[in-house]
Amino acid sequence: MEHAIWIEKYRPKNFNEIKGQKEIVARVKSFVESKNMPHLLFAGPPGTGKSSMAIVIAKQLFSDSWHQNFLELNASDERGIDVIRVKVKDFARTKAIGDVPFKIIFLDECDALTREAQQALRRTMENFTSTCRFVLSCNYSSKIIEPLQSRCSVFRFKPLDKQDIIKIIETVTHSEHLTISEKAKEALVDFSGGDCRKLENILQASAALGKNISEETVYSLSSAARPKDIKEILELAVSSKFIDARSKLLDTMLSHGLAGIDVIKQMQKEIISLDLSPRAKMELISKCGETEFRMSEGSDEFIQLEAFLAQAALLGKAN
Repeated sequence: MEHAIWIEKYRPKNFNEIKGQKEIVARVKSFVESKNMPHLLFAGPPGTGKSSMAIVIAKQLFSDSWHQNFLELNASDERGIDVIRVKVKDFARTKAIGDVPFKIIFLDECDALTREAQQALRRTMENFTSTCRFVLSCNYSSKIIEPLQSRCSVFRFKPLDKQDIIKIIETVTHSEHLTISEKAKEALVDFSGGDCRKLENILQASAALGKNISEETVYSLSSAARPKDIKEILELAVSSKFIDARSKLLDTMLSHGLAGIDVIKQMQKEIISLDLSPRAKMELISKCGETEFRMSEGSDEFIQLEAFLAQAALLGKAN
């Protein structure tokens, strides 16, 4: 099954299918039922249902004519002031089809809009309130200028919790006639980090390899090492077995094709479970942040990870 069809197939069709955002669903649903709503701003991490919520709003309001009354623009592609002055205004100045008195313009990833475009959008939102409502979606609301935020009702989406992720896994695997182990479910929960889109991507890739999805399949496709391998590397280091930890790290990175930035993030998660004093754990997490910063600035990944293991060995010996 092609990727686009897979994503569309499992996109929520109504409010009841949107997982993990009960309070937001309840408030937005009341707007839809009254056929009147303010401008909306959806902010939160990727894959948490912001775009799906906007499309569900349009479908519930306009039914079969939702395509004619709904304009979706991705600000990552079209981020200049001309988009606001031309496309948005042309769509907004005409009346809606049907008994709902307004159309919907959905600006996805609007934190990528230039400041000039955001300034132009301020007046547009005011001028066309009688014929149009705006739904803005972004990952970082701090990148949206205050005048736009004040014109919208702001909803902050949160990452999906474990139970919601497991429900989605079970729905997809049942529909696609797949079998999946409990350990594979746990691996998917850990890997997705509450991102439904990332979850569906790895599920689709796993399904392409076979009908049985195992923990090993998930980790081989997710560009992540098994947590127990990362923990073993750290335990060797804090036990002053630096050479063994270094060898295990190299083997793990090569066998999974891992980037150093991914390894240090996994190490940071596993530090809490190490048999160290609270102070030593705090110092190690601090070293993680320093190592991650250096790698993001262009330092050699393996040298930085090796240096981190050396610091872990010194801390373990002192501990």
